[in-house]
Amino acid sequence: MNKVLVLVGDATEELDAMYPIFRVREAGYRADVAALTRRDVQLVIHDFEPESDAYTEKNGRRLPVDLAFSEVDPTEYAGLVIPGGRAPEYIRLDADVRRITEYFFARDLPVGTVCHGPQVPAVYGLLKGRRTAAFGPLAGDMVNAGATVVDEPDVVDGNMVSCRGWPDLPEWSRAFVSVLERSSAPA
Repeated sequence: MNKVLVLVGDATEELDAMYPIFRVREAGYRADVAALTRRDVQLVIHDFEPESDAYTEKNGRRLPVDLAFSEVDPTEYAGLVIPGGRAPEYIRLDADVRRITEYFFARDLPVGTVCHGPQVPAVYGLLKGRRTAAFGPLAGDMVNAGATVVDEPDVVDGNMVSCRGWPDLPEWSRAFVSVLERSSAPA
């Protein structure tokens, strides 16, 4: 089982998706991309500019999708990645995203969240009693979901590895691949 599932949608942050996809491939895993449908998704680029009170958003690349959420058999995957951007706000409403996410948490399999990614497990009550990093403005949402927010680039809590956003991806990737390899190692 050398595959990792990546849950995306339109407005997924480009670095949040592409960096983990390339990193798990580099570690010898196949990265399958899933979305609401099989059509390519429009990634976005978020940046922080001095003349803006919030992050700015520009269109990024289009990302090919391997399968729809409804087609995912989570038993085929060693780990799950939920990138950030605006996509977590709406993909978390999909019943299959819930089914997939709960599967990984119930079996203590590796789950990586980046930036806004923790919004997905948070809405299902899966962060209660857990430590997580997240995009700074989400701290109140994470606390309301029962999590302890940790302001670090690579927060490991059991099977879950989280970070605050794309600047943390080098540290997050090392930690996530380590958890993935440990989980995938023969007993």
